[in-house]
Amino acid sequence: MSLRNVIITLIAAGTAIGLIMFGDLYGGREEQTVHSQGNVKYLIGVSHPNLNGPWQIQMNKEIKKEISHYKDTRVIFTDAVQNDAQQVRDIHSLMNYGIDLLIVSVDNANTLTPVISEVYKKIPVIVLGRGVKGYDYTLYIGFDNQLNGKMAAKEAISLLGNKRGKIIQVEGNKDSLQAEERTKGFEETIKRESSHTIIRTINGNWMRDKAEDELKLLLKSGMAPDLIYAQNDAMALGAYRALQDFKIKGVRIIGSDGLNEENGGLRLVKKGTIDATYITPTGGIKAVQYAMDILHKVPGLPKKIILRDHKVTKNNVDTYLRSFNNDVTSSSKNKHKRIKLGFAQVGSESEWRLANTDSIVSAAKKSGIDLLLRNADYSQKKQIDIIRKFIKQHVDVIAFSPKTEEGWEGILKEAKEAGIPVILSDREVDVEDQTLWTSFLGSDFVEEGRRAGKWLSSHFHSAKPVHIIELEGTVNSAPAVDRKQGFNEIIKQNPNFSLLHSYAGDFTMNKGKKLMEKALAEYGKEINVVYAHNDDMALGAIEAIEEYGLKPGQDIVIISIDATKKAFNSLSVGKMNFTVECSPLLGPQLMKAVKDLENGIEIPQRIITSEETFDQKQAKKMLYQRAY
Repeated sequence: MSLRNVIITLIAAGTAIGLIMFGDLYGGREEQTVHSQGNVKYLIGVSHPNLNGPWQIQMNKEIKKEISHYKDTRVIFTDAVQNDAQQVRDIHSLMNYGIDLLIVSVDNANTLTPVISEVYKKIPVIVLGRGVKGYDYTLYIGFDNQLNGKMAAKEAISLLGNKRGKIIQVEGNKDSLQAEERTKGFEETIKRESSHTIIRTINGNWMRDKAEDELKLLLKSGMAPDLIYAQNDAMALGAYRALQDFKIKGVRIIGSDGLNEENGGLRLVKKGTIDATYITPTGGIKAVQYAMDILHKVPGLPKKIILRDHKVTKNNVDTYLRSFNNDVTSSSKNKHKRIKLGFAQVGSESEWRLANTDSIVSAAKKSGIDLLLRNADYSQKKQIDIIRKFIKQHVDVIAFSPKTEEGWEGILKEAKEAGIPVILSDREVDVEDQTLWTSFLGSDFVEEGRRAGKWLSSHFHSAKPVHIIELEGTVNSAPAVDRKQGFNEIIKQNPNFSLLHSYAGDFTMNKGKKLMEKALAEYGKEINVVYAHNDDMALGAIEAIEEYGLKPGQDIVIISIDATKKAFNSLSVGKMNFTVECSPLLGPQLMKAVKDLENGIEIPQRIITSEETFDQKQAKKMLYQRAY
């Protein structure tokens, strides 16, 4: 019998070996032994950094409950007991057991990223809750930690009022991306939007006892905070107990996690132990659902989904407690009613946009959704007018691709007041109130820029200066802002890279050509690299370079984003060097989100598409398979 079959047999028998936990897979011996080994098709491994924390325990409960719906699947759980080296060993052990898919929760991104990258080359990997560095995974399910920190900061500002407050911040694991991003969001917002001071940041390692002990040392030294921000509820409770021990009153406390259990955030808010918490879904249920989709090779799955946080205070805690106590999942609306979707397309400025429109029209037809599609011809005013008309027509859902990030508060408030959810398609907006929109569906533009920068870094190894021209997209548009940010993050790490100039374009081929002509007139043969924010501008730049008498792809390296078929043609003949995919085929995922909304299912705050990168060799192989 193979090791895999032995493991499955042990799971069915409720046997445990070392740190691998089989025994309470479904919570009862009778349920565990119902299914025979012969019916098991898939074996999933779940690696936890620590199963003592309430958030991790809740995640495990959700995974166990959801997996019980799939009779041909078994799960192995491991607990590294807060030991990074042990978690690496656990993952290697799971691989030796022959798992088909790995679900992993991470505390230390630095230690775990290499082993996750290694596993990803062999089997699918779902990273759950806390992120890793890079893009070597099948799916990431988590939440916007930076936004979580920002929301906590705004609540802190509200609680402290006009008083010049002193704040102590209690961080989680210092090596986790979750802690790093929450800290960034909190500190930047406090500094930018208030006169309050973060007088000390201490490390609580996500644990109540450690947070309590560390805070006691500060209080003993005479430090007197007005507010404590703890990055999870366990540490918030530790902070409360430390204050109680010193008989200190009047200090406001903010936590995060929002679990409904003894000493969970919801009950701490209800009792007045802490002032606020944020429900941060563990993603356990979603992880199992997507794991089965991955194992069954369902097409069009996302690369990342970001679940929405919910602020809980004394004003709304009873609502959330009732929701949890009633075990509300989804309440389907009128299933016989045809859904009416209003989509305000930004324009038809590029091959990408045309493919995006075709995808939406086709998917709506297949899904049986009544689509009202209007084109704003690249005018923000016209786009706002279209959305206002959709509101008057009482559509069920509004989706749009915003021309720029700013200037949407007014119309989004009108949609919210009308009770119409709004989905952002392929571009985001910059608004103070994040509840004005329901979900974003599209690409990780920052990561696209990073991937362009990483390819450039890997292909220029000499000590000679590398002079770069950047052709940006529409000013203040999300893809232009983020692609610039991601690219600059990488190239600034190499002192040999020099950005000669950034020119603002509009994602059009004509504008790309004109800007490249201007760059060549100013810098000529000094230019080594062109980084264009989309393929159309890159193709325009190629024409300008050829007319100037140089060879694109040889004399000047061309990097772009979109990976359209026209770009593949240029890559195949050596005129372009590298492109990062930004898929326009968002229609099927948009229709799924719309249907979920109408069925009362809370959809993720952000749904990030899965995308690849292509060099000249890869483009030649894929040219005739390209759909757009």
